[in-house]
Amino acid sequence: MALGNKEHNPFAWVVGGLLAYAGLDMVKGPGRKLLRPPGAVPEKTFLGLCLRCGKCAQACPYRAIKIAGAWAGASSGTPYITARKTPCYLCEDFHCIKACSSGALREVAREEVAMGTARINQATCIAWQGMRCEVCYRRCPFMGKAIVIERFHNYATGKHAVFGPVVKKEHCVGCGICEHVCITDVPSITVTPR
Repeated sequence: MALGNKEHNPFAWVVGGLLAYAGLDMVKGPGRKLLRPPGAVPEKTFLGLCLRCGKCAQACPYRAIKIAGAWAGASSGTPYITARKTPCYLCEDFHCIKACSSGALREVAREEVAMGTARINQATCIAWQGMRCEVCYRRCPFMGKAIVIERFHNYATGKHAVFGPVVKKEHCVGCGICEHVCITDVPSITVTPR
């Protein structure tokens, strides 16, 4: 195996693990946080506990969990999810958590998963522009709780109402399903990792 292989470089994984253990946060490229699988402990602890074994990724039935390459610095070899490509579908059995033997992923109820929080860009969301769209709302596993549709006055027309999606942060688990299904080319709803 060549040392230049960014995705599967065991040397990078070892160095990343040592940096994490030392508490150095040369993480994730320029200011980039990674969306961790459900049950992930706080990031600094996660980086110290994660064995970089990839068992959680292998156990994911949706293949949503990927393994960070050398580009991720201290996070090399750790699991992450790219919500726009394949979100976390919040399996009832949390196969990823059961596969984790290090304690980096811990048992948690579906409603208490804390991967991140969704945020809506009202400037690009077509619902906020006055067209009817409820895709993120309808596909949210906590529909009517984590994402709600609220009625607002349409200041652009002065006549019609806007029915815009609103994220209730206290109920959003950050699974990324909303980001995955958003119909705009650049998603108007995105998950910010915790």
